[in-house]
Amino acid sequence: MDLPDFGIPPRLARRMSMAEQHEYLRTKLSRRRTLVTAGAVAGGLLTGCSAEGASTAVPSPTPTATGSVHGSVVSPFGRHLAFGADPRSQLRISWQVPLAVKRPYVRVGLKPDDLSRKIEAEVRDLHTPGQTGVRLALDQYYLHAALDGLHPGTTYYYGVGHDGFDPADARHRSTVSSFRTAPARPEKFVFTAFGDQGVGTAAAANDNLLLRQKPAFHLHAGDICYADGSGRGQKSDGYDPGFWDLFLKQNEPVTRTVPWMVTTGNHDMEAWYSPDGYGGQLARWSLPDSGFDPRSAPGVYSFVYGNVGVVALDANDVSYEIPANFGCTSGKQTKWLAKRLGELRAAKDVDFVVVYFHHCAYSTSSHASDGGVRAEWLPLFEKHQVDLVINGHNHVYERTDAIRGGEVGRKVPVGGATDPTRDGIVYVTAGGGGRDLYGFPSGVRESYEGHVHDHESVESFHWTESQQSAKETVEWSRVRYRGFSLLSVEAESGTRPRLTVSALAQDGKRVDHFEVRRGT
Repeated sequence: MDLPDFGIPPRLARRMSMAEQHEYLRTKLSRRRTLVTAGAVAGGLLTGCSAEGASTAVPSPTPTATGSVHGSVVSPFGRHLAFGADPRSQLRISWQVPLAVKRPYVRVGLKPDDLSRKIEAEVRDLHTPGQTGVRLALDQYYLHAALDGLHPGTTYYYGVGHDGFDPADARHRSTVSSFRTAPARPEKFVFTAFGDQGVGTAAAANDNLLLRQKPAFHLHAGDICYADGSGRGQKSDGYDPGFWDLFLKQNEPVTRTVPWMVTTGNHDMEAWYSPDGYGGQLARWSLPDSGFDPRSAPGVYSFVYGNVGVVALDANDVSYEIPANFGCTSGKQTKWLAKRLGELRAAKDVDFVVVYFHHCAYSTSSHASDGGVRAEWLPLFEKHQVDLVINGHNHVYERTDAIRGGEVGRKVPVGGATDPTRDGIVYVTAGGGGRDLYGFPSGVRESYEGHVHDHESVESFHWTESQQSAKETVEWSRVRYRGFSLLSVEAESGTRPRLTVSALAQDGKRVDHFEVRRGT
């Protein structure tokens, strides 16, 4: 249904709350200010667009214009946190505004009513050109602030603002939120994970379940928002960048307090921004700098929290199934991975190494397994005895036995335990984040806690370098659950460190659990 014209351009009205519309009209009448026209946007006055109309999404100065909306009518939204390279002392705060603003910043302090430290933010503006008969042109403004020099194990309060909108003002005090830095020394903590979330009722319900776990951080294994509905990484894909506005608003109750660590899936290759389609990712997210150039693959980084080293990878670079970005790093990602895994294994305070990425190394669901992932990375995982691998891509929960050399090294039933130094690696597909669910091969029953139906073998397939599927009979598919779910992992340090891995259905009921212990 078309919105009535109350003096606000429809394109703007659709992105403003009723309160913002009221304040806009009041300010417009009292100050005689006017909205920057769509013609000025299209002409590149606000966006820094390229000649083709697509932004490179690199940091740019705050957009300015001779006539602009007063900052008091522009409310920030979509706050999302991420760690810097050292979660004990570095955090990145990101958010969005519906219109260009002047001098954006973050206020931070140790009390919610004392936000004395003020940090300037950078603007990364993103222009999506219109497509005749499909979508209007859209400008989006993402803001980012880097907080360094924080104290370990400390709760901080923060608010985001700009000229005309001060979070320290009593009118905006409700927008103040908080975060906690990683402890100085390892202690027990929980992190969560899933992939393939999107926007909708199921996605929001998983957010509610996630909050109940009180995680130190969350890992999102790609296919974040589904603004690109086709996922082939081509300009012929169906695409609506407005889904990102909805996604960031939907997730803000979680992401404003829980660091949200994303990596890239096939639906995150948005061909309208930069040659590899990652310009949108670079505009929306600030992620750790771990020695890998984010311009070649923004979803590649690592960090250490407590006794766990975490590594995020971009599987689009090695995927045989969906080749749009195959080889996009020219082998640099794999070289970085080999170096980083070696460093983490040599670190005296790191007991466990967890790797996550999108495409599945081992799964029997719709997309099955990617031979490119297996060929490029599994030898490195085994060499460095990675403790847990988390994937998305297939919209189910599926968990393997411990796999060594492509075969079952040890059966790990529900409630079982495994030692990666002896048995091999457990691979988890946690793709039930909220998008429409998949199934399993015909005749293969689900098998999960309280409903165990073991299959000694399952007929499946993997993708080959020629982009063809090759049939295979597998014995490693141990747990299968077709439902929305998330992964909850408890890490313990001390004399007997362990990871306790649990899969939770959307109603909170546990559908799988097992332990990872090294050298037992």
